[in-house]
Amino acid sequence: MLKAIAIIGGVIVVAVAGVLVYAATRPDAFEVQRSASIKAPPEKIFPYLNDFHRFAEWSPYENLDPGMKRTHTGAPSGKGAAYAWVSDAKAGIGRMEIIESTPSSQVMINLDFVKPIEAHNVVAFTLQPAGDATTVTWSMRGRSPYMFKVMSVFMDTDTLVGKDFETGLAALKTLAEK
Repeated sequence: MLKAIAIIGGVIVVAVAGVLVYAATRPDAFEVQRSASIKAPPEKIFPYLNDFHRFAEWSPYENLDPGMKRTHTGAPSGKGAAYAWVSDAKAGIGRMEIIESTPSSQVMINLDFVKPIEAHNVVAFTLQPAGDATTVTWSMRGRSPYMFKVMSVFMDTDTLVGKDFETGLAALKTLAEK
């Protein structure tokens, strides 16, 4: 009986060590990106991306917690506009600030999560005219600290976050095409 327990314990130790070693080989950075074609000019879409007050109209993250506390500071929109949230539910605690805003072309945001996991990422929205439509690309990139690498062995960030981006882009499309 003791021999069986020792063998099982040894297998568990080897499996855990294998996961930890494998995680160490994972990339030091990540990027998630999704695009959508929206039948509207960039000038119509841009205000939804450049103004945090309008995020509630299309962002899938706004629906995570109806009781979420939101704070807007800085400029009303564009560079310097900031948005912070505190949630006891899924949304956690974090802050976004627009660091670059090129009218009807691009919005870049510093995205800082405090809880449940601290992370510092850069989000970009780019708008590219394409005939009678605009290709809107939503991307996020950031560093992958070791614990993030361990978690990524069991869950795919691109799939998880990518689904949210697809949902948000679909909602943005519905708004802009009205």
